[in-house]
Amino acid sequence: MENKLNHATLLAALICGSATTALAGGYTAPVVESEPAVAVAVVPATADWTGFYGGVQLGGAELSQSYPGADVHLGMEGRHYGLHVGYLRDYGQFVAGGELSYDKLDDFDMGFGGPGDFDGNVIRAKLLAGYDSGRFLPYAAVSFARMELESSGISMDDTGFGFGVGAKFMATPRVMLGVEWMTNEFEFDAGPASADIDLGTVSLSASYRF
Repeated sequence: MENKLNHATLLAALICGSATTALAGGYTAPVVESEPAVAVAVVPATADWTGFYGGVQLGGAELSQSYPGADVHLGMEGRHYGLHVGYLRDYGQFVAGGELSYDKLDDFDMGFGGPGDFDGNVIRAKLLAGYDSGRFLPYAAVSFARMELESSGISMDDTGFGFGVGAKFMATPRVMLGVEWMTNEFEFDAGPASADIDLGTVSLSASYRF
């Protein structure tokens, strides 16, 4: 009996000592290691415009005619469609390049309820300068063009300078869409009569990047 009391007394003393030590030292919470926070940067959509491309274009066209000394002005609306090839070079925020296009001109309407007498074609060599804003490229252009027209069996051709503005959108790394307005001025001399003709076009284009 005495041994049991001694064992009980010893066990109670150990429990009391452990509790006293815990109270004296305070409670220490377990340390839980966490993964370091990772900052996620939002990167804006960017595009590299450098490379060759080729495609098709179509849209509306307008021929404005004036005859020196006669005070006569005529306008005809029609359409154009054709092919183009080009090359762009991306220098960072500045993009420069060149483009060569061929367009068929037809279906002109002089406003008298029927088709006009003119059809023809135009070849343009353009220099482009634009601003790289990611997948969107607004640009300005100057062009040197040669236009051929046929009217009532008479063929005329002339070269002229022009300018325009446009924008290209990189839909995918290979597909590029565009819109453009361009105007060129020509002087035609057809026998006894001469005419100043302005060609204005609005184009929608689709290009494949090589």
